[in-house]
Amino acid sequence: MSQEQWTAVDRYIEGLFVASDPVLDAALRASAEAGLPGIQVSAAQGKLLHILVRALRAQNILEIGTLGGYSTIWLGRALPPAGRLISLEVNPKHAEVARSNIARSGLAGSVEVRLGSALETLPQLLSEGRGPFDLVFIDADKPGYFDYFHWAMKLTRRGSVIIADNVVRKGGVADPQNRDENVLGIRRFNEAVKKESRVTATAIQTVGAKGYDGFLMAIVN
Repeated sequence: MSQEQWTAVDRYIEGLFVASDPVLDAALRASAEAGLPGIQVSAAQGKLLHILVRALRAQNILEIGTLGGYSTIWLGRALPPAGRLISLEVNPKHAEVARSNIARSGLAGSVEVRLGSALETLPQLLSEGRGPFDLVFIDADKPGYFDYFHWAMKLTRRGSVIIADNVVRKGGVADPQNRDENVLGIRRFNEAVKKESRVTATAIQTVGAKGYDGFLMAIVN
């Protein structure tokens, strides 16, 4: 199978289950026009996150890695009226674009984008008592995943779910000769989750418009 076929299947799935949405489409356009990399989740993956939030009845969400706010909007729309989402972004330009996209979506009252290194803002969240979070979505720099998982454990409770994107890296994680820093970061993260007795976890491989990769999902015991 080829990337072309995976993308075609994603388009078929989106045609069935992901209705055209002017707000989400505008968020993608604004991100592209601002020069942001097109590495956000696919539409089908965004809707999967949306469904998971609703299934969990999550009211308090933490996202590590905002980019242009595309996944943030999918997550935020699934929150109940009193729900809250905090998204962490290190890049000022990305945060600016995301805030504009989020405001256009009507979620500015329930979604906060915090600018700064996550390793600085995560301790702040803990000291502010902003947890526990019902769902944590990690989709940021791969070498940082190990530390982000450490903080996610501090900011969650029994029954919380932690989801991490990009944990397969086109199969690179299974290649011991691959020394790419992103692959090494994910491998270190995967090993940390494996050894963490306080979670039950698995990972699944994914293919689609975003290529060959995977999600890790863990529930706090």
